[in-house]
Amino acid sequence: MLDESFYKKTDEIISRYVRDARSLIPIMQDIQAEYRYLPAELLSYVAKEIGITEAKAYSVATFYENFSFEAKGKYVIKVCDGTACHVRHSTPVLEALWKELGLSKKKHTTDDMMFTVETVSCLGACGLAPTMMVNEQVYPAMTPEKALAVIEELRGKG
Repeated sequence: MLDESFYKKTDEIISRYVRDARSLIPIMQDIQAEYRYLPAELLSYVAKEIGITEAKAYSVATFYENFSFEAKGKYVIKVCDGTACHVRHSTPVLEALWKELGLSKKKHTTDDMMFTVETVSCLGACGLAPTMMVNEQVYPAMTPEKALAVIEELRGKG
């Protein structure tokens, strides 16, 4: 069960929009920007508030890859594992990040909520392979050593 403050903030977000289905995506984007994920309880609440079914809200939230029902870290690291990146050894980059951060295929986010590591099919930067992205910044020609240097830099920023 979420704290009442989550619902108050969600009411503020909803109040910025027309209460109908057209507002679902921008409302979900704002909620995710606020909390770094979409709490399932809030998605149900939003559906009720804007007059759509929970099923409709969930179908939209699960259709778009950028929406997440799991809390993510301050820094979301996406390691490309598309063909170009894979053949240029993106797997060792991913494994180095997992080892350094104590993560795995099943555990994606550090306990301190600082880092989330995900794999993606393509970042659209195949000529720079292997690539990774941290939040909105793309890092080209990655090696395990370069990836760990990025982690150290981010730790320094907090």
